[in-house]
Amino acid sequence: MVQYRSMASPTEENYLKTLFTKADKNGEIAITELSQFLKVSAPTVNSMIKNLSQQGLVNYEKYKLLSLTAKGKKSAAVIIRKHRLTEMYLVEKMGFGWEMVHEIAEQIEHIDSPRFFDRMDELLGYPKVDPHGSPIPDKNGKITAKALMKLSECKVGDQVTLSALANSSEEFLKYLNSKQLQLEIKLRVEAIEPFDQSMKIKYLRNRVEILSQLACDKLLVEKRL
Repeated sequence: MVQYRSMASPTEENYLKTLFTKADKNGEIAITELSQFLKVSAPTVNSMIKNLSQQGLVNYEKYKLLSLTAKGKKSAAVIIRKHRLTEMYLVEKMGFGWEMVHEIAEQIEHIDSPRFFDRMDELLGYPKVDPHGSPIPDKNGKITAKALMKLSECKVGDQVTLSALANSSEEFLKYLNSKQLQLEIKLRVEAIEPFDQSMKIKYLRNRVEILSQLACDKLLVEKRL
């Protein structure tokens, strides 16, 4: 099968990636929202979207929400694949902390060399997720994601495995480091505070922490049978 190669500019790729990751559950997003995420003016966004629409990558109609075409989704998924493989390589092969890899991957993801990233994938042993638990698309842009729940949706007594993060900002990752919380760790919900829904969590045998609802909303878990 012929592998897809992106011929888009880095700026165009950033638009496609943002459209893919920030769209709502229907795959749609407003120009004003896209402008806020990208931190550029609405007229600038509008001009770029028209360009991407002409390339067959974005569905665009004046005064309507934006969405990616099938071609646009595949293009965006390939960019995300390169980003997440790079993050995994930096952590697994180069010893970077998971809070340190995003900005480096932002630069490397624009390299247009399928063989380079296929080799990276091979050296890593074909990982399914990145260091933050987000699924890595395959080389054809297909994404297979696990059905996970927020820790905040759990009940007292639930035993779960921390499998992914809904937010991987450097600030949040450093917070998790301070609590010795990492992927694949086993958690047990000991108590839930009725007033603010903060959770008392037990893990690492006897470590106990109180996590805010805000933090628990960002921790994606899988129930242990």
